[in-house]
Amino acid sequence: MDSGRVQIYYGDGRGKSTAALGCALQAASAGRNVFIIQFLKGRMGMESAIMQRLEPEIKVFHFEKSEERYEELSEQEKIEENRNLKNGVNFARKVLLNDECSLLILDELLGVIDNGVVTREDVEALFRAKAEETQIIVTGRNLPDYLREIADEVNFIRMEKREASN
Repeated sequence: MDSGRVQIYYGDGRGKSTAALGCALQAASAGRNVFIIQFLKGRMGMESAIMQRLEPEIKVFHFEKSEERYEELSEQEKIEENRNLKNGVNFARKVLLNDECSLLILDELLGVIDNGVVTREDVEALFRAKAEETQIIVTGRNLPDYLREIADEVNFIRMEKREASN
C-alpha cells in the first residue's frame, strides 16, 4: 500500500478516475477506510448509484446540487455551484484533520483548482491537514506546479489515439 503518499493522476487521457477507484478497491479490500469526494461531475445518475453500493467500505460524497456537469452551467449557475464545491473542499479538510480515513480520493480536484474555485492557499491548507499515514489521490486534467511539488507521485495520462465511432 502507498500509505501516507500523495498521488496525482492528471492529463487529457481517460482513466484517471478509474485508476483512483482501483486504488480505492484495493485499499478497502485490505480493510482501510476510504472516502471519495467527487467534484465537477454533477449528480452522475446511474454511476452514482453504483458507487453508493460500495458503502460502507468506500464512502462517496458529492457536494454539487446541479444535475448538469459544471462546464454545462451558465455563469450564474457556476457561481452558485462554486459555493457547493468549496464546501466539498472544506469537508475534505475536516476529514483529514479528524483522521477519518486512511485513503482520501479527491476526484477532479484539479478541475476545481483550474476553474479558480479554490486558491493555492486553500489547497496547501488542505494538504497540511493530512496525517502522516493518510494517503491522498487527486485527479484532473491540468496540474499546477505547486501541487507537483507537494505530490509524492505524479502520473500523466494522455490519449494517443481515438478512432471515430461508427
